[in-house]
Amino acid sequence: MGSSRRYRLDLAYRGSAYHGWQRQPNALSVQEVLEGRLGQLLRAPIELTGCGRTDTGVHALRYVAHFDGPEGLTAWPKDGLVRSLNGMLPSDIVVYSLAEVAADFHARFDARLREYRYVLQRRPNPFTLGLATPYYHELSLEAMQRGAQALLDHEDFASFCKSGGDAKTTICRLARSEWAVEGDQWVYTVAADRFLRNMVRAIVGTLLEMGRGRITLGELHDILRAKSRSRAGASVSPEGLYLSRVEY
Repeated sequence: MGSSRRYRLDLAYRGSAYHGWQRQPNALSVQEVLEGRLGQLLRAPIELTGCGRTDTGVHALRYVAHFDGPEGLTAWPKDGLVRSLNGMLPSDIVVYSLAEVAADFHARFDARLREYRYVLQRRPNPFTLGLATPYYHELSLEAMQRGAQALLDHEDFASFCKSGGDAKTTICRLARSEWAVEGDQWVYTVAADRFLRNMVRAIVGTLLEMGRGRITLGELHDILRAKSRSRAGASVSPEGLYLSRVEY
């Protein structure tokens, strides 16, 4: 295969048909599909390393992965390899770019910030099925916004970590946490240096409880200090969750 080089892929995917990004036995993943098609194109086995795992049904507006492959891939006619790869991929996975990077670039460990968006559909809309979470209960946006801002005062998110998880630490440093109204959708955006498994969906579920008047701001702080998943709200469904940005 000649000398090896490291390459970065930027892509997006609709996660509805997949059991997350990460390859796993007896379940279809985005990683498995992308590795298979890329390997066919390059006629060599390819192993991708992603910027993080996404759960079953979660989408990515921007996802970054790296792999080691033969030198000269970027010498193809402009965007030729990307076009060829997209022609082989199912329509719910799209590669935006491929670039050669430094040999020590790491899609996961070099990422300094990740951003997620969670989309609530506040009015029935047939065109957002599977891409936003229908939620028609009366909610106080003001209460949810106060809760979102309060999260910025905390760093230990054990109460929002999936029970039995393998995280070595539950410390996450949030850079952004806020709600916004976008037409008939309410969108929660959260950015941090790292996230725990199921963390964003657990946060949104808890903020929705605040929006319905079932949890006060003081109780939210108590939940975070308790460091117990059982104290927080139920996780919301994955269909409204998007990995939206990764910064290096």
